[in-house]
Amino acid sequence: MSEYIFKLPDLAEGTTEAEIGEWNVKVGDQVAEDDVVCTMMTEKAAVEVSSPVSGKVTKVAGEPGDLVQVGTPLIVFETKDDVGGPSGPTDDEEKGIGAKAPPTGGTSDQAREPDASPKHVGGPSGPTQQPGSPKPARKGKVITSPAIRRRAKEAGIDLTEVEGSGPRGRILREDFDRHLEQRSAGAPSAPPRRATGATEVKIIGLRRVIAERMAKAKQEIPHFAYVEELDVTELEALRKHLNGKKSDPAERLTLLPFIGLALIRALADFPQCNTTHDAERKVLLRHNPVHLGVATQTADGLKVPVVRHAEARDLDDLAGEIRRVTEAARDKSAKPDELKGSTITVTSLGRLGGIVSTPVINQPEVAIIGVNKAVQRPVIVDGQVTARLMMNLSSSFDHRFVDGYDAAAMIQRMKELLEHPATLFI
Repeated sequence: MSEYIFKLPDLAEGTTEAEIGEWNVKVGDQVAEDDVVCTMMTEKAAVEVSSPVSGKVTKVAGEPGDLVQVGTPLIVFETKDDVGGPSGPTDDEEKGIGAKAPPTGGTSDQAREPDASPKHVGGPSGPTQQPGSPKPARKGKVITSPAIRRRAKEAGIDLTEVEGSGPRGRILREDFDRHLEQRSAGAPSAPPRRATGATEVKIIGLRRVIAERMAKAKQEIPHFAYVEELDVTELEALRKHLNGKKSDPAERLTLLPFIGLALIRALADFPQCNTTHDAERKVLLRHNPVHLGVATQTADGLKVPVVRHAEARDLDDLAGEIRRVTEAARDKSAKPDELKGSTITVTSLGRLGGIVSTPVINQPEVAIIGVNKAVQRPVIVDGQVTARLMMNLSSSFDHRFVDGYDAAAMIQRMKELLEHPATLFI
């Protein structure tokens, strides 16, 4: 027997530490090489970490939410053969890793659903229940992925009654699908339960990063909010006309690329808004290219994927790249470089956009443009009351570096471009 110490690798370029999102194993478990042992959270992504060896887990680095430095021990295995690892941890390494096992089955929303056919460790999960026979409620914490938990909540299913075939009874996707089929075939279901108590949700992963950044932005940046009303009737008519010429529904335009195009045009006259603040060096960086951040709601929380060199793109190219980076952020395929480096951000809640919002600036930027929903309402035009499609832009600026006059003037420039959309292409 020998001991193999697996140290946390560099999960992304420049990463110095990562947060434990969820453990898939505990002390005493037997694992096979390439089995996923945990999910680690970097600033922007969840990364599944696989075991480099086969063996028995003897130590783990901590519990979900704990930070682990790159190059320090993450997990220790007892192996049958010498696999090239050190014979035992050094004094320093002992300090960096504990023998206490974390709670089984973490519930991090950032953890990704495992492969549909993972390698099983240990013995079988028990005899298979017949479809018509009732299943006893499971005792203890249910181990499964956040995606399965969401599906169960939507379907009104108690996960304690779903039999899992994964390691330590983990409920896999096929287990949940099988349970759904059995229920639809007439298998008895448990009576509804009354809600009691409260559930503790540990602030870890991306949610912790969001919380820290939002608090820091509001503490350090004196936000100047400016709201302007736009008549987008003509813009909407142009959008519908252009979409009528597109055969592929996936390529149809929303209002967002038009707003992005107007912002790019306006920034040519107001470069102080396409700026980032380097607080350590105490300098402002006025950027020539426009790297457009697009605030995107995902299952993990708010992410800001970046459209690089938006100033060099035409309308269709800009729309296509916005679609690509936002979809990548939602399905977790975005590369780390695609989630950083924006110079100014646009944020929109679409149909939920409300009338007015107060967006928080995405540090180290100095401006953010908030898009509210477009609604038809009565407006006086040439002395006559008529129905027009109206929309507000609710924007925030760092008042240390952007004067109120300049902020208002830039939004007024965007208003002029969007209310006369032909000028966007001149």
